[in-house]
This record gives sequence, C-alpha cells and structure tokens, in this order.
Amino acid sequence: MSRLEPIATWLNQNRPGYTLPRELYVSEEAFQFDVHVMLKSVWLYACTVAHVKNPGDYFVFELASNSVIIVRGRDNQVRAFWNSCRHRGARICQEQRGRAPRLMCPYHQWTYGLDGGLLAARSMAEDFDKKDHGLVPVALENIGGLIFICMDDNPPPIDRVKADIVDQIAVYDLEKCKVAVQDNLIEDANWKLVMENNRECYHCDAGHPELISVLGTYGFGKGLPEDGEADVVDDSAFDAMVEAKRAQWKDLGIYRDLIEFPDGWWHRVARLPLANGAVTQSIDGKLASQKLIGPFTEPETSSLSVWTQPNSWHHFCCDHVVTFSLTPLSADKTLLRTSWLVHEDAVEGVDYDPDHIAALWRTTNNQDGHFSHLNHIGIATDGYRQGPYAVEEKLVEDFKDFYVDRAKAALQQAAQ
Repeated sequence: MSRLEPIATWLNQNRPGYTLPRELYVSEEAFQFDVHVMLKSVWLYACTVAHVKNPGDYFVFELASNSVIIVRGRDNQVRAFWNSCRHRGARICQEQRGRAPRLMCPYHQWTYGLDGGLLAARSMAEDFDKKDHGLVPVALENIGGLIFICMDDNPPPIDRVKADIVDQIAVYDLEKCKVAVQDNLIEDANWKLVMENNRECYHCDAGHPELISVLGTYGFGKGLPEDGEADVVDDSAFDAMVEAKRAQWKDLGIYRDLIEFPDGWWHRVARLPLANGAVTQSIDGKLASQKLIGPFTEPETSSLSVWTQPNSWHHFCCDHVVTFSLTPLSADKTLLRTSWLVHEDAVEGVDYDPDHIAALWRTTNNQDGHFSHLNHIGIATDGYRQGPYAVEEKLVEDFKDFYVDRAKAALQQAAQ
C-alpha cells in the first residue's frame, strides 16, 4: 500500500459542516504528509521585515527537517535560501536569528554573500566555477513587510493576496518597526487544532475574559455589519458604533470593506473597533508603546486584523503590531511564535515595557494552548466522532476547507 493511500481515504471521509476524521488530527501518517507534502506546496508566513531589519540580519524558518535562511542583503532586498551548504550539505546557520557580514559554513568554511553567491571555497579543482555553486533559493514574497515563503519549485499564485493585504497594512510601515518581544510557545496539540482554535471566538466568552474586554468578539466569526449573512448576533448598539467609527476610518484613509477568503483565496482582512474604550490590544487597553506607528499621531481605537491560511494571523494597532505563526513539530506538538513590533525609535523602559506589551496575548496564548490540548486528547480517544460546526465557527470551516482542498491537490501532484 502506498504511504499516501491512508491520507486519500481520510480526506474522502471529510463531511461539509463537520470536523475532520480523527486520523487527520492525531496520526503520524497525517503529520508526515502535512510537513513533507501539503505544507511544502503552499505559501507559509515566516517572519516580518523587522526580523531582518538590517543588511546581514538573518532569520531561520524550519519545518520538520527543512530549514530556510531568510536574510537581508546589502542591497536591502530580503531573500530566502535553503540552509544547506553547496559543498557537502552541512547546515550553515545554527541560530534561529542573527547577523553576519556573510554566510559561512562551519564545516569547511565555504563562504557565501548575502545574495547567496559563493565567495570562497578552498582547494577546489581548476575547472570549478563558483558561479555554479551558490545557495539554492527558496521562493519568497514580501507582502507589505510580512514575509512568506514556499518550498515548492512551482509555488502557487499569490498576486491577489499580495494586492489585498499590502493595500491595507502598508500604512503601518513595518520597515520602520523593530521586534520588541518574541515568544516561542510549544502547544500540546496538532497544528490543525491550534489553527482551528484561532479561527473562532465561540469559546471566547468563557475562555478569554481578558481578550474580549479589549477586542470584544464581533468580527471573529460572528460577522461584520457589511457582511449581513455572517452577522449572527443582533446588536444594534455595536452596529451603530461601527458605523460611526467607519466615518473616522474614511477620514484617516484606512477604511476598506471586509475581505473574507475571496474566490477561493486564502486571506481575510478586517478592521475592527476595540471594546470598552481601549486604544490598543494590551492587557488594560492603554497604549503599549508611547511611540505611535504608521500614520497615527494620536491613539486610534481600532485594530486591523489579517488572517492567512494555513499558518498565521496578525493584528495591527496604532502603537504596535503583533504577529503569530505556527509550525508543526510532531503529530501532537505545535510551535506558536508570537512577535510584538514597535516603532524603531521606541526605547525600552521609556516608551514601552516588554511585559506590558506582551501580557494580553501571552495570557490568551496560554489559555488557547490549554483548549487546544483538551481538543487534541479528546479527539485521540475511540469515542471521537466528527462534530458539527456552530454558525459562528464558519472561519474554522474555511480553514478546514482550505486544508482539504490543498491536501487533495498536493496528494494528486505527489502521485504523478
């Protein structure tokens, strides 16, 4: 039996409006398929331009055994290369982040420029041509400062995603931001369950009191006023507040209609008002950084949220940006990486307190990790049956549909 046959069987057991079959969440076969086939065939969010802010800065993105170097060159361009020396294949960059004037393999000191070209290789034959032995590039797209990579030789289209996202996040000018805090949290759950948990706020009222005191729950699966079919909560006060805010957003030039996974694409973009007088996504709703970013000269009581399938979500506030990415580590462990960005001129201890800026989402991430773990161990039992989604879990089904569609396509390509 082909190692891919069980995957095809499980994918064919998918039911519209219901969760996935158990094996796609908990089996080793599904994990290996995800990290070596499916996730290599799509665009993955890796980091921001602030993670590689200056020439020589590098960031290493890893998925299972694959390792990719994202590096800013002397020409200020951000590029991606496989983290494997062209001599005998040794790993070049050992640290997750760093800075170097050039990239040198620690094994035999083959040395590469920041553009990937081979600069030095000792004792090679006379006919050896360094031009033929540069680092192998990986497809990379800079989407308004969010860096996406694809490890497939023929990456899928990304133009619609790029146009829609850049149009809205460009005002935040991520090139003028820096990373203030980065957390790496390992959740004890399958990566698909971590994503599904993020894609709904059905659990927020009971599970995230700190978060909803600042964000509320509207727009996170309950719909927005301009998307009447999705709005399952009748709250005229909220609708009136959003209508008033919309006029302010238009004056600032930051208003756009809701973009929600259009025409089979894999992105959602929504501007949402903050709740209870909050001016940013912080534990108390107060400014997390006194140095505002982008076009803002005074606090603005909304945030722009961007979701991309299959591994990221991002929130843009007037004073900081928080980005999230996840990568599978095993069938039951997922790395959630959260980064908080502030203006490049903000001074730690003066303009911002790292603990304050991170407190809200640290609390939320820990709560979500608990829920995802409960979900995983419950699905792992023989008593699990595919369950129906609630109306406001429509974004969970959007993610599931993306996964099933891309998995089937990757399966078909792998079988050719």
